[in-house]
Amino acid sequence: MRPQHIYIDTSVIGGCFDDEFTFESNWLIDQVRLGRIKVIYSEVTEQELRQAPQHIKDLIKSLPSDNFEYISITDEATELAKAYISEKVVGKTSFADCLHIAIATIQRVDILASWNFKHIVNVTRIRGYNSVNIKLGYPTIDIRSPKEIVEYGD
Repeated sequence: MRPQHIYIDTSVIGGCFDDEFTFESNWLIDQVRLGRIKVIYSEVTEQELRQAPQHIKDLIKSLPSDNFEYISITDEATELAKAYISEKVVGKTSFADCLHIAIATIQRVDILASWNFKHIVNVTRIRGYNSVNIKLGYPTIDIRSPKEIVEYGD
């Protein structure tokens, strides 16, 4: 069975060390270790991680590299991110967030996971991103918090 392809932003990785988000973030990371999830991450995530504490960098290094797929920032992603801003889905200061969404959209990931409720996991924003995607001929994107992805069992 094909693993789910989930784009994660930096907040999910940092969530492994935050009391409020630790259970769900670590569950996702465990699924990566088990090969049930293939993480799609981008140059944007990598740039953000350069500023992260060492324990977060160490967590990423501890995961099996064959369960990760790295995506570079492309001109196409940059243009789509700019479209989100020009359509006023979010403001100019959210360009990195827009790049995450644009890259995940172009890669046709199964889900984009984030704890960023202000600029990403927000029903108004999600509708905005998807309306731009449809307008420009891209597929819609499923954006969720890790809490919505975890399989809690019976």
